[in-house]
Amino acid sequence: MRLLVLGGGPAGLNAALQGRELGARVILIESDRLGGTSINRGPAPVRTLARAARLVRDTQAWPAFGLRGPGPEVDLAATLENAGRVADYAHREQRLSGYVAARGIELVEGTGPARFVDPTTIAVGDGRTWQADRIIVAVGGHPGRLPIPGAELALTYTDLRALTALPGRIAVIGGADTGCQLASILADFGCQTLLLEYAPRLVPRADQDLSAALDAAFTRRGIEVVTGASAERLVRVEGGVEVQYRQADGPARRVVDAVFFAVGWPANLDGLELAAAGVAAERDRVPVNDWLQTNVANIFAAGDVNGRSMLVPSARHEGRLAAENAVLGTRRQVAHEIVPTGSFTDPEYASVGLTEAQARDRYDCAVALVGYDHLLRAVIDGHAEGFCKLIVERRHRYILGAHVLGEYSAEVIQVAAVAMAANLRVEQLAELQLAFPTFTEALGMAAQQLVRELRVARMPPSPSDLAPASLQGGNHREK
Repeated sequence: MRLLVLGGGPAGLNAALQGRELGARVILIESDRLGGTSINRGPAPVRTLARAARLVRDTQAWPAFGLRGPGPEVDLAATLENAGRVADYAHREQRLSGYVAARGIELVEGTGPARFVDPTTIAVGDGRTWQADRIIVAVGGHPGRLPIPGAELALTYTDLRALTALPGRIAVIGGADTGCQLASILADFGCQTLLLEYAPRLVPRADQDLSAALDAAFTRRGIEVVTGASAERLVRVEGGVEVQYRQADGPARRVVDAVFFAVGWPANLDGLELAAAGVAAERDRVPVNDWLQTNVANIFAAGDVNGRSMLVPSARHEGRLAAENAVLGTRRQVAHEIVPTGSFTDPEYASVGLTEAQARDRYDCAVALVGYDHLLRAVIDGHAEGFCKLIVERRHRYILGAHVLGEYSAEVIQVAAVAMAANLRVEQLAELQLAFPTFTEALGMAAQQLVRELRVARMPPSPSDLAPASLQGGNHREK
């Protein structure tokens, strides 16, 4: 069987490797270079910048540790060069292209945009064509732009590495994960930051407590957060760009040096000519069924292009499943019920499973909150801001969701995800002997609170039960 994979990002790369593992003859076509946005332009380099921003932030804590000396100045060119070094690592040190070719995959890089000729044929601009029995579309997406006057004046996170100087004043339009990361990084670098979000709260899909605490933390850091704000126009004016927006109490405007859009992630469909293959597309994505098939049986779509779960681990998972279903027949359905997510803001936040609101809509549940100020590790590090929330179903005591705000949230949440995937009951999580002193202990403390509340076992109270929690006036809540 000949399998053609279109796109060499996380979904496409894993689809090609899995297809070859299953015995297919695989052709992998990438318009630019392997790795896609996640390695070349997105999470890897942007989170390298977030690390630099965190180091700048940490200098503010030096006096508490008895450290003296001036803080660093941000050398933007050097900082961006370092982000580029990380982006190049997979190619220079890991020799990604060589690895793929050594696996017996026909790799075609740097072709520019590809297009469908018919349901089994792909062509590129120089006239070359390839045919295959099955095709997996994994072309990813790109930063969205608002359809407002002056939209061309805005930048996106992909433009960060092209900056030659830090703007003194910025506006970030969009308060979901990407927008919050941009605002946090640039604020730590010293930019005066305005963050606009159309929804009533930051990170609208996140747990309510997490959203509210992030807003409060940003505000304390000097980031101006405006929710319920609709951007209407960008205008070039003397001294910068004027952002015109509307909020509940009427129109407002602000002049800044740079504007960043963080308003969605449409699929890379331009020029793909899906219609030539009969593939349906809608709202900047390619819809698929639970086997990742498009409406054309021999064509699959994996990763960001199908709009299901816009996350790197989901893309990798979908790539593997799409290859299995393409080569072996439609036997495995895709599911994204347990996918831990994290954002490298300051403070960090992370989630897995249901929010409290979603859980209460579906189940009789109990909720525990443990403030980071009860963690010795948080006190040691001087970052006691944050909390860990654990949500369980009362009758069977399975974990429904977890939400963490604070240092190392993206690491802590992995333990909760593993517990959920293993179908651990809350009392089993409570019995885990987690390393001390760590931030992950918060999960064990929350589980122990719930074990006592649900009267599953007799466990002594921990210090986190003896002081009021920083959220909602208590350490746990009942329906």
